[in-house]
Amino acid sequence: MLFNSQAFERYRRSPNDKTTLLRIILGVAIVMVAWASSTLIMVAAGAYIHATQSADAGEAVRPNVMESFMASPAGILTALLSFAGIWLGVWIAMRWVHRERITALFGNSRRISRDAFLKGFVAVVITSLLSEVLLYLLRPEIGRGSIPIGSWLLFLVPICLLTFVQTSSEELLFRGYLPRGLAKLFRSPVIWGLLPLVVFTSLHWSPTTNSSMNMAGLGAIGAFALVLMVLVYATGNLGAAFGAHLGNNLFGFLLISHQESYNAFALFTAAPLEGPGWGSSDALLITAIGIISSALTLLLLVHPRSFLRVAPDLAPAGEQGASSAPA
Repeated sequence: MLFNSQAFERYRRSPNDKTTLLRIILGVAIVMVAWASSTLIMVAAGAYIHATQSADAGEAVRPNVMESFMASPAGILTALLSFAGIWLGVWIAMRWVHRERITALFGNSRRISRDAFLKGFVAVVITSLLSEVLLYLLRPEIGRGSIPIGSWLLFLVPICLLTFVQTSSEELLFRGYLPRGLAKLFRSPVIWGLLPLVVFTSLHWSPTTNSSMNMAGLGAIGAFALVLMVLVYATGNLGAAFGAHLGNNLFGFLLISHQESYNAFALFTAAPLEGPGWGSSDALLITAIGIISSALTLLLLVHPRSFLRVAPDLAPAGEQGASSAPA
């Protein structure tokens, strides 16, 4: 299966002359500071409110207040909201470092393709259901989550919105800002594609998970990240990547969770991947399931005969310079 590089070639040529390696490094530093600051402020404020409310209710204040807060529904919502710092950081970098509008990162048309977004979302939901069947066959443990259906419906919209903040911010940085800028300077996909992928994947390392399951998780996440990057390459737009990433995370947050720290809103919980009972052979099978699921997602979105095939974003040539912000 061959990909037409025309859309991505337009995307990689769209940055202005203020896109240099030094400015990209400065931009990344701004994003990291904005992200860290927003996380620190929101989590600290949330933990303080959580401790205060517990004390007012007559509960004993636990020594691990932060851990208790982060495991609560409010803590999960706060963690998702903190990713807004990435949006803020990228906006600052684009506006003041590169003198471009942030919409330049969305695609050649300077907007997120709604069609590609919806198709990416649907494709991942389909392949996530398949992967859940395979995981269940591997370890048939699944039960009803602790959240009542009424509360689940109440939190449905907030979780969807905040998960979009989280997933879209990661796509904006790791499939937009970094690949677009690096591809402007370097032809090799090892630099503009593989480097952001490695950084993104390594950020998902879990210190509480054993090494074999950590590697399994990183392998599956890396395969999914590769698919997201290929979708940007094939379309010259972040729409499909936005939708696929959102579908992947919402499936785990709201339907079937494999993470003890993020299962407060899930209707069902399965064997936690960070828990005991997993062996090296299980880790290999989980990696294979993740790779197969990601490959099928890509097939659904790029195969010529697929009903979910996404179209390339081929904006008119006259729009290429339309994103420059006034100096």
